[in-house]
Amino acid sequence: MIGTPVLHQTQYLSAPDEPPQILEFNPRMKEQECLSCLRRCRNVEEFKQVHAQVLKWGLFWNPFCASNLLATCALSNWGSMDYACSIFRQIDEPGTFVFNTMIRGQVNHMNFEEAVLLFDEMLERGVEPDNFTYPSLLKACALLRGLHEGMQIHGHLLKLGFESDLFVQNSLINMYGKCVEIELACAVFEQMEVKSVASWSAIISAHASLGMFYECLILFGEMSSEVCLRPEESIMVSVLSACTHLGALDLGKCSHGFLLRSINELNVVVQTSLIDMYVKCGCLEKGSYIFQTMAKKNRLSYSVMISGLALHGQDEEALRIFSEMLEEGLEPDDVIYVGLLSACSHAGLTDEGFQLFDRMKAEHGIEPTVQHYGCMVDLMGRAGMLNEALEFIKSMPLKPNDVIWRSLLNACRLHSNMEIGEIAAKHLFQLNSRNPGDYVVLSNMYAEAQRWEEAAKIRTEMGRKGLYQMPGCSLVEVGRSMYSFVSQDMSNPRCEGVYEMIHQMEWQLRFERYSPDTSQVLLDVDEEEKRERLKGHSQKLAIAFALIHTSKGSPIRIARNLRMCRDCHKYTKLISLIYQREITVRDRNRFHHFKDGICSCRDYW
Repeated sequence: MIGTPVLHQTQYLSAPDEPPQILEFNPRMKEQECLSCLRRCRNVEEFKQVHAQVLKWGLFWNPFCASNLLATCALSNWGSMDYACSIFRQIDEPGTFVFNTMIRGQVNHMNFEEAVLLFDEMLERGVEPDNFTYPSLLKACALLRGLHEGMQIHGHLLKLGFESDLFVQNSLINMYGKCVEIELACAVFEQMEVKSVASWSAIISAHASLGMFYECLILFGEMSSEVCLRPEESIMVSVLSACTHLGALDLGKCSHGFLLRSINELNVVVQTSLIDMYVKCGCLEKGSYIFQTMAKKNRLSYSVMISGLALHGQDEEALRIFSEMLEEGLEPDDVIYVGLLSACSHAGLTDEGFQLFDRMKAEHGIEPTVQHYGCMVDLMGRAGMLNEALEFIKSMPLKPNDVIWRSLLNACRLHSNMEIGEIAAKHLFQLNSRNPGDYVVLSNMYAEAQRWEEAAKIRTEMGRKGLYQMPGCSLVEVGRSMYSFVSQDMSNPRCEGVYEMIHQMEWQLRFERYSPDTSQVLLDVDEEEKRERLKGHSQKLAIAFALIHTSKGSPIRIARNLRMCRDCHKYTKLISLIYQREITVRDRNRFHHFKDGICSCRDYW
């Protein structure tokens, strides 16, 4: 940390060199009058009048009055840090309280570097910090992502013996979490003798921010066993985020129930988190209900709802919600337009997509980002407009990134266009793509075209670069627990009885004239081997497991890491009809709702 003075602002009111001599002066009475006036201040102009009175009465030399004057200016909602700095500069010997006030004020006003530099100045002047100094200071380091400074401050507070202070410990957990040092955050947390709700909130939030969602739910379970602790809204937002990313709808419902029992009125942030959880866990109806019953909606609420509708292929409803948002007088942002363009892409609404793309800039002054261009490429690619998509990429004012070329490559795989697919792959490899999926898609395209030598070369190149494609994996929720299945996995103890169930399912499928789509097995093997490999797709294993372990007629919800293949799509449609189950599958791109042999995507995905 660099010890550089930071207070070089212009003075506003100056104190005289010596306190004025006032007859019949009662210091104690004037102190109380000064504090009363400060409490009544509602803006800077009123504060300046009180400041002038303090100078007139000669109370500025009273440390108690000067400290309260500074605190009111620095910490009030209407306060001015420039003015607070001018007051601070006139205090001859500022003590710990004064420095703490200034550090806290700078953090509140988002001046994080100034807060750290003030701490340097504090030490240079020989003013000793106390336990109130560190929480604001560590918050500044957290928001600056200043791990080096934060660790220095941690060492300093250890020397002064504040490592057992609850507020300091909570601030350390938050700082290390924000600086992506989860092991250090956990070390502080585990050493705590007493943990408050804020302690649990900090450690759960730290795990959530790093995508460690399983750990979030485990920690929440541990916290719930502490009977004296009542989770606050910030914890529940992190828990809902974990449920959202894991697709754990039953756990999300339990969290929702807990919120309803514990909090009289949910705020907009929690309600929006609930909407996000429900729509991303496949329960669009519940998410829509919460959205429609919200007393107050903000732009984020609309953004989450529009993006959720896009995931479910509800294009018309997404456009209707967008119109409603405009009628409410809320201005859309670039994120909302990404959701709208995605909705058009999933539904094949090419004309509407182009209209929105033009409207975004012309009507709302939003410059298209690479994400918007990516949505347009995806829109054209899904619709089979591959030549148009390639020309669109060439005409972009921005340099196309790997996401845009990957979108085009996937579209070429979908429509079996080898020529443009090779162009897209070439650009991806020039960008030094380390995504194994890019190599797999190109290899699969060669395999579909029976060009086994080229397919083998691509696979060899993957191995040479140390790239390995993650196998297909499906998560299914049964009894409030998540179960994972990997394609072709015969060793999983959960698979006991699963392959027997698959045999029964395939027997039933014969009566529906189901024929395995062996073109989805891109290996140079005979047809019998291809049919066997199709049986082992992770989605089919998950469905079989759910049919065994859930009651008749109950819905099945599955999340998978890869795009659904044509065979699994046809297979799941027929299973939903034969077993009379509603089956919801979220693949890498969107939701599929299967019911009575029909999918909500209308076979366009």
